[in-house]
Amino acid sequence: MKQTARELAFKILYDIFSNKAFSNISIKKHLKIEIDPKEENLVREIVFGVLENDLYLNYIISKASKTPMNKIHLKIMIILKIGIYQLLFMDRIPSSAAVNESVKLAKIHGHKGTIGFVNGILRNIGRNKDRFLKIEVNEKSDLISIKYSHPKWLVDRWIKEFGEDFTEELCKENNTYSNLNIRINTLKISKFELKNRLEKYGFIIKEGKYCDDILIIENPIRLTETEEYKLGYFIIQDESSALVGQIMNPKEGSTVLDLCSAPGGKSTHIGQIMKNKGKVLSMDFYEHKIKLIEENAKRLGIDIIQAFTGDATRYNESLKNIADYVLVDAPCSGFGLIRRKPEIKWNRKEGDIEELVEIQRSILNNAKEYLKVGGFLVYSTCTIEKEENINMINGFLKENENFRLVNIQNLVKGLENEVSLKQGFIQLYPHIHKVDGFFIAKMIKER
Repeated sequence: MKQTARELAFKILYDIFSNKAFSNISIKKHLKIEIDPKEENLVREIVFGVLENDLYLNYIISKASKTPMNKIHLKIMIILKIGIYQLLFMDRIPSSAAVNESVKLAKIHGHKGTIGFVNGILRNIGRNKDRFLKIEVNEKSDLISIKYSHPKWLVDRWIKEFGEDFTEELCKENNTYSNLNIRINTLKISKFELKNRLEKYGFIIKEGKYCDDILIIENPIRLTETEEYKLGYFIIQDESSALVGQIMNPKEGSTVLDLCSAPGGKSTHIGQIMKNKGKVLSMDFYEHKIKLIEENAKRLGIDIIQAFTGDATRYNESLKNIADYVLVDAPCSGFGLIRRKPEIKWNRKEGDIEELVEIQRSILNNAKEYLKVGGFLVYSTCTIEKEENINMINGFLKENENFRLVNIQNLVKGLENEVSLKQGFIQLYPHIHKVDGFFIAKMIKER
């Protein structure tokens, strides 16, 4: 029996809010249930819309409800948020449908009292949309926090670091839809041929702006069910992430060590750039993630990858001076990925950043020992935090005078005006570059 889009959206959101599940994994799991393909977009829109606007939705509910927020059951809160999001943010959904479908969910997951509660709240908001959308606060930081649903501590932190206007534009962009990116496996097919083949299915495709091997898919429903995916002609990878391998630019026959490798997107790209000649040592902490690396490598037809378990924060004597290139794609706060994984902003705490900085520093200090003299160390994160990015690199260079940043200007297209490329690093921001927030630095070990 097919389930409705709203039923599936409810189950996914409940999984995320109650189990701290990752949105992309939960959506993938629940969409295996039989559903009309046309309804998949509605499921995703509701799920991401609620996650992106969670704080704003809480603010609206607090204005509309006489019942204290902490007294409303999680299931009823989710049903209210699904209904309110449709009422206030989805013009194509009739108000009557938004209310009636939410009441149906309340009948399944609530009781007589909560059914009336949901119905009353939603009808009141539907009749007074402008009043409930109005945010009444004194501080600009509070307005940004509520309007764009970012934790107050994070907004305050970014205002201090970047200023109010930058922070507001960043938060606004974080609530926009992010198109799926794929990386072409040039070992098997050309960009031109893959683009033509996928367009025949009806996919709408653009080329990446900064990375040679990227295509952007605007309507990716059932993309991984295509023959081209099964044959290993492409892998799902964001353009920012793919820039890491492009900036590393390893030579054929080299030995590359990827210290935090799973699920293998960067390792397989590195192997592809090396034309499957040489050696890529792909390490990760978890055994089950090693299998993901191996599965991706096998599907893509890359056989120079040797995946193994290891703790990147602990020094491994057997790896000393082994690599021509070392990649530290460090564990980080992930604040560059909020467009794709909006739950990140709720799951992270400010104290996490200090802990992550210590982990990043320890991995870098181990990585330098694994690199041969004359080799290149690439450091990357999927965050925009200076403490985890340029400050980390500046601190490392101060303590290790045998390393220096190298010019990477000729390795990134479309960013000729970015001064930092000449200095050896790039910081990408979602609202400026229209890709995931990412930091990449390239250093050489001179002695």
